[in-house]
This record gives sequence, structure tokens and C-alpha cells, in this order.
Amino acid sequence: MTAVPVAIVGAGPTGLTAATLLAQYGVGCLVLERWASVYPLPRAVALDDEVHRVLARLGIREEFAAVSRPHRGLRLVDRSMRVLAEFPRDTTPGRHGFPQGSMFDQPELEAILRRNLTEYDTVTLRGNTEVTALTQDGDGVRIDVTDTTTGEHDVLRAAYVLGCDGANSLSRTSIGAAMRDLGFTQRWLVIDVTTRADLGQWDGVHQLCDPARAATYMRVGKTRYRWEFQLAPGESADDCRDPARLHPLISPWTGDIPIAELEIVRASEYTFRAQLADRWRDRRVFLLGDAAHLTPPFIGQGMGAGLRDAMNLAWKLAGVLDGTLRGAVLDTYEIERRQHARAMIRLAKLVGTAMTAGGRAGDVIRRAVAPRLHLVPGLADLTSDSETPALRRSALVLRPRLRRTLAGRLCPNAILDGDRRLDDVAAGRFALVTSTEPPATLRAAVEKCGSVVVATRPGSELHRWLRNGRVDAAVVRPDGIVLGAGRRLSALCTFLPGFDGNLPRHPAGNDV
Repeated sequence: MTAVPVAIVGAGPTGLTAATLLAQYGVGCLVLERWASVYPLPRAVALDDEVHRVLARLGIREEFAAVSRPHRGLRLVDRSMRVLAEFPRDTTPGRHGFPQGSMFDQPELEAILRRNLTEYDTVTLRGNTEVTALTQDGDGVRIDVTDTTTGEHDVLRAAYVLGCDGANSLSRTSIGAAMRDLGFTQRWLVIDVTTRADLGQWDGVHQLCDPARAATYMRVGKTRYRWEFQLAPGESADDCRDPARLHPLISPWTGDIPIAELEIVRASEYTFRAQLADRWRDRRVFLLGDAAHLTPPFIGQGMGAGLRDAMNLAWKLAGVLDGTLRGAVLDTYEIERRQHARAMIRLAKLVGTAMTAGGRAGDVIRRAVAPRLHLVPGLADLTSDSETPALRRSALVLRPRLRRTLAGRLCPNAILDGDRRLDDVAAGRFALVTSTEPPATLRAAVEKCGSVVVATRPGSELHRWLRNGRVDAAVVRPDGIVLGAGRRLSALCTFLPGFDGNLPRHPAGNDV
């Protein structure tokens, strides 16, 4: 039986992103999905500019722009809808070329991802296929599947398997991993509505800080809106589905608009959890997305975390498969992504607790403190800035232990010339970004090993970025993350795969 290089379990946003990225490197993939088509109900509704950058890398920049809308930030409001505090976000293109936050409808995004995937003949998407077992041996992974329409069983093989199969992941079970609870569980009613009526609300996220019932409101699309209401103990979504009971919940935002003009797409109960898998890999099987982590939705990072997983792993796996990278680089996936996911989960917990906890005492504190939050140094930036934490130190993130550095951070997707940005020029390759033009021999050596040289102009965004980081050059990975930065250009070049035939490492005496 012939094995495919990579099998991906699950065709949600994470699985489709991983498949597309691998296809861009020419890697053959088989995507296995138990549903016949796109899951029709919306789930994720927000992403930041870092994740928007991933979508652009997939080649769906224009399509996503057509179905998404920039959001203007976060407002904290009390039960009378009085604004307690506002944390705006820039709706114009920022350092990565996109608004800091965008709202969208997940089924629309998944449909775009599926259509885009058909452009690659190295990928096969097989629907109505449920994976029932994963078994590893010395040569790869055996995949037992069942056709959900006929009940017919089949056995497939792959060199590697990416488990993108959600919170109830069979892939996670197959490698003996378990979810570890991070101390946050809340039950919420999620309501999705479409209407052509104009609600006349501020186009950002509204967080209702009400001890009786915390809530969130946001406009998702031109005609689509979402509300989330915390459920009381003993209360269920069934208690609230009747339009006569739904209307009082959403009327602070809908006003006099008759309930008949509001189409209820979905009113369902969701349990918001904070969980992290205790291991993300066993030999040839990797966990991505909700299979590896569950994030409360308060900072809009749940789906985005899965796309970050795919972006981190795909180029490494492609490099191992084509022989340009050693297998040891795959160890860096969990090292880098697990700590980052934990940091984002903790931030979501902090925001969620601050918005919803404390009962009436907490409400009194929020009323007193929220209007003054903008005076706290750095707090407004934390809430309104979309930059996420740097990745932790690894073989592919060469960070000093006691000094802040560019390593592990996402390099700005800056404009280089005309309308072209860094990602357009790098095109999935390593890049050496320098503040000066390197010697011709060095440039030739860098380009010979398949990397690109980006010599910045004085005064340009990338030139200022290097100067602010107190370095003259940086090696940027195919996922946009800085591998290492410093002042000695020749030493930095040794980090480029193929430059000297070795994996990136800490050469003795360099200054990264």
C-alpha cells in the first residue's frame, strides 16, 4: 500500500490551512473529513492581523477581504449601555498590511479555503470519511477509516498525520495525550442573527459588564450579528430559544426593530473552556488547533491559534520531507507553539474574568476602575494592540536568556517596493533582512541556498524595525518569525539551511 506523505484529519480552518501551506511546498496531502461539506453554522467570528497575514499567504487575500469587515476595538458597557471604557483598534492596514482586527462568518471562510485548495493537484479532500484509528509503526501511520454514507471500512497509510480534528480529537487519544484544565469553565448562550435592518451600533465588540448576566455583542458581517450571554446555574439554552424570551436579551441593541425582522440562525449553548493538551506529538502524529488547545473567546484567538499552529509546522515538515531540514526541527513545533498558546489562553482567562466575575462587588469595581484603565501604563496597548507574545527559545528561535531581542517575534510584513510586501518577496523562504547591502559574494551565497536577501532603505519600516531592535540584520523564517538577529552578518548567514550544510545552531562567539 502506497503511503501519502501527509494525512490531515479534519477539514476545518486549521486542517485546510495546513493542507494549503504544504501544497505550496509541493507536499502531497490527503485531507480526511467526516462531513460531506462545510459545517453550516458559524463558530469563530474574529481574527487579528497576524492571522489575516496567514490567510494572505494562502492566496485568499481578496476573497477574505470581500466577506470580512474591520472591527473598531472593544467597549465595556454597563447594564444601561453606558460606556465604561473603550479600547480602539486601527481599521486601516497596519504593520502586517491588514486591519488589527476583522470580523467574518466561519462557513464563508471555510468555503473560500476549500475552493482555494482545489488549485493544488497535490491535495485530495475526502469527505464523508471518519477516522476510527491511528496506529504507528516504523514506516509511518496506519489510518483506519469508515465511509459515513456506506459504512464501508478502509485502511490508508501516511508518513505523517496532522490531527486537526477538534476538541473531541481521536488523534489526541491515539497518542495518549490528555487535555489539562487551566481553571476556566463557563456556560454561554450563543445567538447568531441575520437582518437587513440597521441596528445603528458602534462597529466594535461590546462587552456587557453586568453581574446578573454578562454578555458580548458584535457585528459579524453586513447583515449578520452575534450575541453571547452567560447562562446562570441550572439555566439552559432551551430556556431562552423562544423568540419571546430572546428578544428581551438582545433588545438593548436592537431597540424597536420587530423580532419578525430578525432571523435567528442559531441559538445554542456552548461551554467556554481553557484547556491545553499535555503533549502535542508522538513520533509521526501531531496535534493542531482545538485538538491541542481550547481558548475562551474573549480575545478572539481560538481559531487563530490553530492557523498559527499550521503556519509554524507546515514549512518545517515540508523541509524534513524534501531533505533540506533534519527531523530534529520537528521538535521545535510543540516547544514554540505550546507556550504561546498557554500565554494566549491566560490572557483570555484574565479578560473573561475581569469582564464577568465578582458578582455585584465586581460590578462596583468595574464601574470605578474601567473609565480609568487607559491611564494604566501599557494596559491600553495590551487590549488594543494585536501583537502577540514572542515564541520561546528553541533550536529555531535563538533568543538570549536575559535580554530582549527580535528573535521569536513576528517580523513586520512591511512594504518593500510598490505594492509588494516582505511576504510577497520571501514567498515561503528564509529571508536575510539587513540594514545595509551585503557584499556581492555573501548575497550570492545566500541566494544559492534558496533564501532571499532584503536590504532595507534608510527610513523604511523594516530599517526602523532593525534599528529599534539594536541590530543590523535578522534571519526571518518562512513563517515570518525571526530566527535570530544581531550585528555580525556573516554569523547570521550560518543560520540559513543549506548555507553551510548544517541546521541553524548557536555558533561559538556569535552575538545573536
